[in-house]
Amino acid sequence: MEPPKMNPVVEPLSWMLGTWLSDPPGAGTFPTLQPFQYLEEVHISHVGQPMLNFSFNSFHPDTRKPMHRECGFIRLEPDTNKVAFVSAQNTGIVEVEEGEVNGQELCIASHSIARISFAKEPHVEQITRKFRLNSEGKLEQTVSMATTTQPMTPHLHVTYKKVTP
Repeated sequence: MEPPKMNPVVEPLSWMLGTWLSDPPGAGTFPTLQPFQYLEEVHISHVGQPMLNFSFNSFHPDTRKPMHRECGFIRLEPDTNKVAFVSAQNTGIVEVEEGEVNGQELCIASHSIARISFAKEPHVEQITRKFRLNSEGKLEQTVSMATTTQPMTPHLHVTYKKVTP
C-alpha cells in the first residue's frame, strides 16, 4: 500500500516529520527538582488528514526505564500559520497549546490544561514550547512551565537527530 499523500494544510510543518532521537541526552531542571538527563524518541507522522500525529517517549539514560510519555496531534488552521498542539500525557495531564509556525520554528503556549483528580501536586498551570529546526538539520525543543508553586521557569531542552524520514 502506498503511503498517504500529505494534506496540504500541514505542509508548513513538514520539517517536523520523521523519527527523531535525542542527541545528546535532553536536560531537565526546575526549582523543585534535581537537574536530570533523559533520552527521548519522537515520532511525528501523518495519515493524509489535515494534522500531524506525534508521540514523545522518554527514558532514563542509564537504566532505559520509561519516564515521561505523551501523544497527540498538531493541527493547523487552514490558510493561516495558527497551530494547535493537543497532548495527553502519562502524568494524567491533557493539554491544548496554541501558537504559530513561522518558517522552521513553532512556538506554542498552553491554552487549557486538565488533569486527573488524583494528580500529584504541585499542579502544572502553564506550559510554553518552542520547536525549531537548526542549521545542522536537528530538531530542538525547549519547554518552560509554571506550577501552583513556581512561576514560569525553563524546564527542558533537548536536541534530536533525525533517524528516519
